[in-house]
Amino acid sequence: MSTKRNRAITLLSLGHACVDVYQGAVAALVPYFVAERAYSYAAASGVVLAASLLSSVVQPLFGALTDRWAMPWLLPLSALTGGAGVALSGVMGSYVLTLTVVAVSGIGVAAYHPEAARAARDAAHGSHTAMGWFSLGGNVGFALAPPLVAAVAAAGGLGASPLLVVPAVVGAALCAAAVRSAPGGGVAADKAAGVGTDDWRSFLRLSGAVACRSIVFVGLSTFVSLYVRQRTGGGNVAGTAALCVLYVGGAVGTVAGGRLADRYGRLTVVRHAYVLTVVAVAGVVLVPGPSVYLFVALTSAGLYVPFSLHITLGQDYLPRRVGTASGVTLGLTVSVGGLAAPVVGALADATSLRTALVPLVALPALGRLLLCGLREPEAPGRVSTAPGACGRRHRTASG
Repeated sequence: MSTKRNRAITLLSLGHACVDVYQGAVAALVPYFVAERAYSYAAASGVVLAASLLSSVVQPLFGALTDRWAMPWLLPLSALTGGAGVALSGVMGSYVLTLTVVAVSGIGVAAYHPEAARAARDAAHGSHTAMGWFSLGGNVGFALAPPLVAAVAAAGGLGASPLLVVPAVVGAALCAAAVRSAPGGGVAADKAAGVGTDDWRSFLRLSGAVACRSIVFVGLSTFVSLYVRQRTGGGNVAGTAALCVLYVGGAVGTVAGGRLADRYGRLTVVRHAYVLTVVAVAGVVLVPGPSVYLFVALTSAGLYVPFSLHITLGQDYLPRRVGTASGVTLGLTVSVGGLAAPVVGALADATSLRTALVPLVALPALGRLLLCGLREPEAPGRVSTAPGACGRRHRTASG
């Protein structure tokens, strides 16, 4: 890639990190809501739901809008909105107001991702590795959220939450710089729109798999801190460490996923990652003692290796609707996890946290089944010579 494109990808990745701090921060705040406000598991997971509910609805809408018009101005504005909601969550006087500001944050995050993914696709110029670097930014943001929240809470508990607005300000500046650095200001992406044939059947199956992955990820990110504290007998440090392992492992896995896909193909890598996730989540739930950290790390790898590959596969299955594809794979399906979190919390209140996490073992297995038979997207009119997962050869959507 040219120096200008490299600069654009770097700035987009750093901006992505600043925005996704606020997705990770919501889960990281859960133990503090439980400790300082005596929220039940269900009530605490309701905060995660608030961040996801409106986001899940509006993100495809923003994606459809970016399919029609380039909206680079949306990147800095959405970064500020996402940060403001989380920053206010710790100082709201009621549960309803807390849910409201967290929901506003979710809308900001929803507005950011489709336009950012469209701009990154343009700058990446077809490189899975470059898209991996863009996705890495989001994973780094998730990973930084727990220590950032812990540091702010140590300074003044939930009352110090306004300090969490700082990454949003930095992110807005980075996004503005990325817009100025983007080659052609996103024109290339607009010219490429409408080329190819949309394969909705493959896209919907991929989206189902991503939704399964999302429920596992959000369920663990919401409760793994509390769960590890129970399993190891440790305090806040033990729980925060587990959440950091989940997010940091994801940062490594995302870059590895892009590189592996350039060598072995996206679907091959994605399918193997889902199998790894089944084994790893079972280890988190069933294996006692400090070894839980190892299985959290393996779970992180299984969940994150396919992360950027989901995005590019979705975009290639819907080449005429790149923004919509990004809004669904980065937004709607990911937000499904937030919708499921209160169910996990309610089950934990009724039984135990360990019992509530057991169903998460089956979801990546279901996701792997949905991936069976999908083929690598190709140019319209060409026939794939590579066998599918079930051993048959497949035509492209247009064939």
